[in-house]
Amino acid sequence: MNPQAKLIFATSLLMGTTITISSNHWILAWTGLEINTLAILPLISKSHHPRAIEAATKYFLVQATASALVLFSSMTNAWHTGQWDITQLTHPTSCLILTSAIAMKLGLAPFHFWFPEVLQGSPLTTGLLLSTAMKFPPITLLYMTSQSLNPALLTTMAILSTALGGWMGLNQTQTRKILAFSSISHLGWMAIIITYSPKLALLNFYLYTLMTAAAFLTLNSMKVLKLSTLMTSWSKTPTLSAMLLLTLLSLAGLPPLTGFLPKWLIIEELTKQEMAPTATIISLLSLLSLFFYLRLAYCSTITLPPHTTNHMKRWHTNKPVNTSVAILTTLSIMLLPISPIILTIM
Repeated sequence: MNPQAKLIFATSLLMGTTITISSNHWILAWTGLEINTLAILPLISKSHHPRAIEAATKYFLVQATASALVLFSSMTNAWHTGQWDITQLTHPTSCLILTSAIAMKLGLAPFHFWFPEVLQGSPLTTGLLLSTAMKFPPITLLYMTSQSLNPALLTTMAILSTALGGWMGLNQTQTRKILAFSSISHLGWMAIIITYSPKLALLNFYLYTLMTAAAFLTLNSMKVLKLSTLMTSWSKTPTLSAMLLLTLLSLAGLPPLTGFLPKWLIIEELTKQEMAPTATIISLLSLLSLFFYLRLAYCSTITLPPHTTNHMKRWHTNKPVNTSVAILTTLSIMLLPISPIILTIM
């Protein structure tokens, strides 16, 4: 893809996101979401592989349906209340339709089926955009309407997402699919807390973005698409493999790494809201995700593959590691000690 085209798509993505997150009117927010969808499609299908074309088609159909539902929900609300303001979403049916539309846009269960397939058909860098930047506008819409949403519905979807994200990721061998199910599981944690503490859901999203970006960029540097390649990557980039181990454990939410912070705060907030059983269930379900993170971590640090591989072993490369990977990995691992500062900023 030529640089001018890339620049146009990147600018459109930035513009679409900015329009959605800064708008007060539903039509403007919808316009931003549409610009985003149209800008990411060429990036998904740029390899012209049948799987990439299939992924782009699936993505377009799902996003178009979700956008139509957003429009329908806002029109229903305007019809009943005379309000087009995003924060004035008060009609119960509109709230229900909007929750379904945003869940579809984000890939929350039970509307999650498209996400692993689309991620598997995209390059790693586009996969990173789909997992982080493309989820930001829908999350901000949830944030702005959080007072009107149905907590019981969101809690059910959240528990379902965490369960399915964990279970379906267990037998995967493709790193992109594993990260897709990881994303679905993390979205469950955000959805469960958004009605009680919207700022905490945003903090969770920021830290998730940080850790996922570190994991995607590390895998991209190592050119790893499946577990069998990951097993032999130690010979090429030993330090990066060790750092990937820590990033994955941080994504799993193990102390004393950054990923533990949002989980700890969410469990604390749920307990304050007298939802200790829900907090217990979602914590136990996150153990499923922990299993596949540990599997990835084990594969990234194993020093000899347990079976003979068909490709030659690659030895150390002199190519320097990208600075952004180094910064993101450091932040993904070491932010827990400064959590009091993060909380005062919030």
